[in-house]
Amino acid sequence: MRQVNFTLIFAFGLAMVFFTLENTAATTVHLLPGLQYTLPLAALLLVFAGIGAVSAWFFAAWSGMLNNVEQFSREGELEAQQVRIKDLESDLNRYRATVETQLGLLPAAGGTGPDQSAEPSDHVDVQAS
Repeated sequence: MRQVNFTLIFAFGLAMVFFTLENTAATTVHLLPGLQYTLPLAALLLVFAGIGAVSAWFFAAWSGMLNNVEQFSREGELEAQQVRIKDLESDLNRYRATVETQLGLLPAAGGTGPDQSAEPSDHVDVQAS
């Protein structure tokens, strides 16, 4: 990866040198009434490219700061949600324990389920003799 980065930086620098050598004509820039600058075209482009790069860097730094502030506020909300979830889990466990206790207090079923009938069976066991 370092070789790729070096190659890109070298190629960009070489292109800038060739561009500067080819564009040496003086150019006048009027910024405000009465405020003008005369510099070679390449120098003006490099200056304004630098201003644009610095502006982009400031914008990226500002955006990063805003994202950090937003992330900190989300962390606070996340912590509040975690506390709420723990409270609800403890309530749920308490309710389960209450229901299980109440189910234990119910009278037991009287042994007359569908499999067991109250009448004696007519089935007689016969053993061979």
